[in-house]
Amino acid sequence: METLKLSGRDFFWPPADELTEAAERIRARLGDWPRADRDWRICLAAPDTAGNDDLIVVIGRAAEPDDAAAWRAAGAGLVEARTDGATLTTAAGERFVLEGTLAEDWLAALAAFLDCGFEPHDALVLALAWRDGDEAHGADAWPIDLSRFPRIAGLPAAPAQPFPVCPPRLGLYPVMPSAQWVERLLALGVETVQLRLKDATPAQLEDEIAQAVAAGRRHGAHVFVNDHWREAAQAGAYGVHLGQEDLETADLAAIAQSGMRLGLSTHGYFEMLRALHFRPSYLAFGAVFPTGTKTVATAPQGLARLERYVRLLGAHVPLVAIGGIDLARLPAVLATGVGSAALVSAITAASDLGEAVERLQQAFIA
Repeated sequence: METLKLSGRDFFWPPADELTEAAERIRARLGDWPRADRDWRICLAAPDTAGNDDLIVVIGRAAEPDDAAAWRAAGAGLVEARTDGATLTTAAGERFVLEGTLAEDWLAALAAFLDCGFEPHDALVLALAWRDGDEAHGADAWPIDLSRFPRIAGLPAAPAQPFPVCPPRLGLYPVMPSAQWVERLLALGVETVQLRLKDATPAQLEDEIAQAVAAGRRHGAHVFVNDHWREAAQAGAYGVHLGQEDLETADLAAIAQSGMRLGLSTHGYFEMLRALHFRPSYLAFGAVFPTGTKTVATAPQGLARLERYVRLLGAHVPLVAIGGIDLARLPAVLATGVGSAALVSAITAASDLGEAVERLQQAFIA
């Protein structure tokens, strides 16, 4: 298959035949992935001219500040490898600091995962989860042993009080724009719903959340509130759902003390590890498919990635797939082993709400 061929491509600078051969050998055991959109180049020495597709690797020492600044100004990323891990610094100045084991062929693994279409920070996570010889362990050698994955350095401590557990398979998980929609879904027998409000005044926000939470109590259902954790805690919500950006500002200790469950959004391996550190009640992966209901900075994940996320984390935390999922796509999503799927337009745009919900519920039973 042409997508597995790395030889003949300028994947390493200076050219390194042995590394290229190792990368191709690893790549051939990672499954059928389309070739990456970008022609990455891993530079083991500073190139004469750095560019946007270059990752410059410095091993055993920190890069000189002037060199690092010049490479970043040219659009290149920097990987600084240590005996206990590696740090990626992007051209925009984002830093991804990972602690873990570097296999002898970690650079070859990094090239292989980049070729599978992963962004450098996620490819680096996977490269640190790789162990020498993994490519000899079957047709699909994808890393799925969580104990081998690196740790993210510099994270604040997780709340002392763990977040409460939620059902291991949340099933159909509609994400609705109002308390009225929440009530309608609960009346049809849906057991888990998220209220995601946009552009509400403080008074409207408090009232909508209170109504949705009260409806959840009447129906014995699980009502999560998106983002607004203070109002959700005040109303006694079952849970709250936060994005990665909210981890910087939300008081996770206060959320845990309130007794609410916590769901966290993730968009790749680095964000998964970051979210797991805080011991959430569930993790959401997305967007699986293109979606018009929310602006997402990352490209769609697709089913192949979702299936591997499930293999890695399915035994550790409940998982939710989200983004562009409808009735036609739902069976393929559930075939990955994920225990829940969040839907928006497939419900709000349905001409017959009752029939739509029944057919969606049946997909989880089939």
